[in-house]
Amino acid sequence: MENQVHTGARDNQPNHARFDRPRVVIRFREGVALDGQANIEDQIERSGIGPWKKLNGAFPGIKLSPVFTHLGAGELQELTRRAMRMDPGYRATDFGAFYYADTPPETDLMALVKTLLNWNSVETAYIDQAGPDPLVNGSDDPRFVNQGYLDPAPDGIDAEYAWGFAGGDGALQGFIDMERGWTLNHEDIAAHGATLLHGTILNSSRAHGTSVLGEICAVDNTVGCVGIVPNIASVNVVSFNGSTRPDAILAAITSLGFGEVLLLEAQVYLNGTSLLGPIEAYDAEYEAIRLATALGIVVVEAGGNGTNNGSTPPLNMDTYTTLAGRAILNRDAANPDFRDSGAIIVTAASSTAPHTRLPYAPHGKRIDCYAWGQDINTLNSDSAGATNIYTTGFGGTSGASPIITGAALAVQGRAEALLGTRFSPRQVRVVLSDPATGTPPAATETTQIRVMPNLRNIFDAVFNSAPDLYIRDFVGDTGEPHTGAVSASPDIILRPTPVADPQLAFGAGSGTENSAMLGYEAEAGQDNFIYVRVLNQGGSSAANVEATVYWSPVATLVTPDMWTLVGTATLPSVPIGEQLTVAPAIVWNQADIPGPGHYCFVGLIGNSADPPPAPADFLNWDNFVRFIQENNNVTSRNFNVEDNNPDIGDPTVPRGFQALKFLMPGAPDKARDMALELLLKLPEGARGLLEVPLVFYELLKQSHQVGRVDIDGERQVALIPVNPHGRSRFGDILLPARSRTSLRLLVQIPDEARDNSHQVTARQIWREREVGRVTWQLRPVEPPDPGRTAAPATPGSPAPT
Repeated sequence: MENQVHTGARDNQPNHARFDRPRVVIRFREGVALDGQANIEDQIERSGIGPWKKLNGAFPGIKLSPVFTHLGAGELQELTRRAMRMDPGYRATDFGAFYYADTPPETDLMALVKTLLNWNSVETAYIDQAGPDPLVNGSDDPRFVNQGYLDPAPDGIDAEYAWGFAGGDGALQGFIDMERGWTLNHEDIAAHGATLLHGTILNSSRAHGTSVLGEICAVDNTVGCVGIVPNIASVNVVSFNGSTRPDAILAAITSLGFGEVLLLEAQVYLNGTSLLGPIEAYDAEYEAIRLATALGIVVVEAGGNGTNNGSTPPLNMDTYTTLAGRAILNRDAANPDFRDSGAIIVTAASSTAPHTRLPYAPHGKRIDCYAWGQDINTLNSDSAGATNIYTTGFGGTSGASPIITGAALAVQGRAEALLGTRFSPRQVRVVLSDPATGTPPAATETTQIRVMPNLRNIFDAVFNSAPDLYIRDFVGDTGEPHTGAVSASPDIILRPTPVADPQLAFGAGSGTENSAMLGYEAEAGQDNFIYVRVLNQGGSSAANVEATVYWSPVATLVTPDMWTLVGTATLPSVPIGEQLTVAPAIVWNQADIPGPGHYCFVGLIGNSADPPPAPADFLNWDNFVRFIQENNNVTSRNFNVEDNNPDIGDPTVPRGFQALKFLMPGAPDKARDMALELLLKLPEGARGLLEVPLVFYELLKQSHQVGRVDIDGERQVALIPVNPHGRSRFGDILLPARSRTSLRLLVQIPDEARDNSHQVTARQIWREREVGRVTWQLRPVEPPDPGRTAAPATPGSPAPT
């Protein structure tokens, strides 16, 4: 290892610049006091800090100079105090403890480090070797169609979706790029007016920095590309050419506010080898980055390009150790050496999905995000500062890091637009690296590279940006997954005549918002009219919302094979704030109505931003069960209002009873065990009977679920007594696939109680989960109303939701 120290050569030219040649950094222990303005070497010898003369004898010509020089001691102390106030977890460091040890070119730097590590006064020492720029390969914006990293997941980060929301284009946000060169007057970024705040521009690095800026903020114009956040408010740069990385970071810190972003486009050689890694592997850079994040600055850091060619193993951050033997990059809870700068470290992956890590790219638990590391279409330049050229081959962790930077700026822009504030650095890191919202790498990727942010998922989950349409399953349904009724929707309303102003009659402010009794029985021989009510609990209005209604026979399980399409209506807009909005009438043509009576209705609502499931989705039983209570774009109405009167003149109904007919279907795919539960809430003296086919009765008998019953041999049915004041359960019964068992619930209400309303329910249960129900509201008998404007008798509608 002693013979592997790199010269830092770049661009095929020897590197003799004062700031870029390899040298040793010394970090003295806390309490070691040195005056950086006086003769440092004499202070060390006189104060007993270390045997300087002996060291100089072994390594002639060694000279020390402070690492942090951009800010004075007072300014650094003030920044440190502010950081401690803003970030309680920040531990202040002594920036005056860091020194460069400059030596003649022939010095054995590895031997010098080993000697210094033996001094009691030295906390650590390491070889500082600047790596090359971390690069591997070379609407109306004409190149936009080729910028796949802007596309929806899993291909890209879906910047296009973020642009649809205030702040998602980077409005009001600022960032600084730290590297060595740019062409700031390139035709596609000149409008931003970027300024060099620190250092000097290295001409041979112009192409690199210009490509980076192009990915992030190329202007949305009629030339070239478009950036991830093209409308960013402030773009500036700091260079460590003619300076140092730590001082460049400090210069950026003083020019950035809370929640703004600093991109670190640099990499360093690790432990004097050819392995390239993130700059925070060096203590001085780590402390500067940690100060930045404590001050609320979001830092995005290139993870480094390994050996830049993939011929030897890349950096594994979980196993890497410093020359002092510390595993500083291993983000393991049990690792005492790990230190978290708060930066977002990025690695590079393939441009095609499913994404895999590129061979040279780093990996490990410390990686927060990955992004494209190849085939990046962006701006380009040359050493002469060309302002109108582009590339299709930018990449490496240099190409991946700007993509994550753009995502961070989009998130901050949306946060400021919506919340009036920006997120902290650690909040941004959590958001961008969350597996719940990000795009995972390919299943075949065995190394740890976390996720690529998906701005659509982030905006929807974190900011509730998308519309979230829902139609209620029951009065009181809030649009969230629930365990309540699944077929008592108040939002599917059947009327025998059209309503002049549905919004006035049924919408917000109508007084009928929470009524489940607005519908009627279907009238045969004429057109009927169905109105659908929709709510939006999302963060943006929903345009062109389609409401589609199907009918089915009354049943405790309304599977899609029983659905018949009634029609579709379009709502031009459904506003946010859960304002109940009513669709125009869906006409149920008289020729399509099977006859007078009650029916089940299934409603699907949605638009392109919040699409409903398709009917075919329900053919899968697992989907069907899940949609019943978890998908708020689907509902059913199987809520019927009946007059509280016995069925007089029907010889099949016992005297004084009324018959409530329904089907108990089997699952659509295969035979499954189902249970039937009846819930009757009837007054004193009431009776209840369940009429079932004898075949069904025999199944119940075999499982010892019934006692004494009345058998009607002529009609081949059994009448089973049920609890009139509570629950009665039957099952589990193996129902054949697509079977239809016709049942009747017979109820008898005492004469003296018929002036009151009563409710009875039949529920179908699979594995202790309700999959459908029918509810009947038995209402007091009222005088006939030819205009049918009084208390309605509704049709119901069960189905998945």
